[in-house]
Amino acid sequence: MNDPADARILGPQIIREIIYRVLRGRQGGALRAAAALHSRFGQVNRALQRIHADYSRDLTIQELADAAGMSQSAFHQNFKSVTSNSPLQYLKTIRLHKARMSMVYEGLRAGVAADRVGYQSQWQFSREFKRLFGLSPVEEPSPSARCSVFSRLRFR
Repeated sequence: MNDPADARILGPQIIREIIYRVLRGRQGGALRAAAALHSRFGQVNRALQRIHADYSRDLTIQELADAAGMSQSAFHQNFKSVTSNSPLQYLKTIRLHKARMSMVYEGLRAGVAADRVGYQSQWQFSREFKRLFGLSPVEEPSPSARCSVFSRLRFR
C-alpha cells in the first residue's frame, strides 16, 4: 500500500485476514496448539525443554509429568500424541544423537560419549546405537576419516 491512510485503515484488517487464513489452513491446528501455552502441546513442550536441558540425568516419568503439569498417565498419552514416541524412547533417541555428535565432532570415544549423555551400561549404549544408526559406535567414522572421504572427492 502506497497511501498512508489506506495502510492505517486497511493494514490491520489485511494482517488479521492473513492470520485467519493461516490458522484455518492445513497446519492451523498445530499453530494454534503451539500458540497456547496451557494447551496439551504447550504442556508437553515444557517436558521436552526439560529433556533437552537435562538429557544426561536420570529423568523419571514423574519429573517430566510434573514439568508438564499432568498426571503420569495423561502425560504419557499426550507426549506420545505430540511426539509419536514414548517419553523414554524420546529421551533415549536424544541421548544417542548427542553421543553421536560428541563422537563425530569432538572425537570422543564411545564409552566417554555414552557416559556423558547418561548411559550407565556401555553394552546397552552400543546395542541401542547400532539399532538407531545401523553401525556400532566403534564402526562410526572418526572426524578425520570423514575429512579424508571429503578430501578425495573432486569437484569440477
